[in-house]
Amino acid sequence: MMRKKKSFLARLFSPGVFLGVIILFLAVILICNLIIIFSSRNYLYDNVVHVPETRTAVVLGTSRFLKGGAPNPYFHYRISAAAELYNSGKVQYIILSGDNRTRYYNEPEQMRRELQKYNVPDCIIYLDYAGLRTLDSMVRSKEIFGQDSIIVVSQKFHNQRAVFLARINGIHAIGYNAKGPDARQGIRTNTREVFARVKVFIDIISGKQPRHLGDEVIVGQ
Repeated sequence: MMRKKKSFLARLFSPGVFLGVIILFLAVILICNLIIIFSSRNYLYDNVVHVPETRTAVVLGTSRFLKGGAPNPYFHYRISAAAELYNSGKVQYIILSGDNRTRYYNEPEQMRRELQKYNVPDCIIYLDYAGLRTLDSMVRSKEIFGQDSIIVVSQKFHNQRAVFLARINGIHAIGYNAKGPDARQGIRTNTREVFARVKVFIDIISGKQPRHLGDEVIVGQ
């Protein structure tokens, strides 16, 4: 008696094929993450003393407060790190790049106000209101603000991706790693970052560009 051939869908969802798809998916995630980690490892600094002097720093935005209303440690540590760079004479200008899609949510302005508490003069601060994504912030630092060399300020996991993105877009970028919250607090953020690194390569393949460009801003004039 002849056996019926399995349908395409039956073969597709067979245990062996399903396991192979899962393994491939995990391998892609791992490879994307390793490429970004190893490509950026020589351009990240934890100690301000060792950071090369660079004209401009770009601080990557995040909300000042968490959803529950508590202070966001990522925000405050980034501002502290940016102030440290300026007060140590490592940078002359600071671009604050973040999301400002509504009148009630303005990351660059929140960062500016906080940075002024560290005695950073307002005249050296530039606001990038269209830093909707890390890609946007990096590309706009060159295309809008005219910076070919920058220090990126964020936590290490974020700097790895930002520096990678900057360098493949022709920007000589290094990262100064702001302090981060403890491992328990950062589990959700670090998990999102794993998949954000896969998205980097999807954007490269698709030719993704910043959502907004606009008029040039002359830094230092």
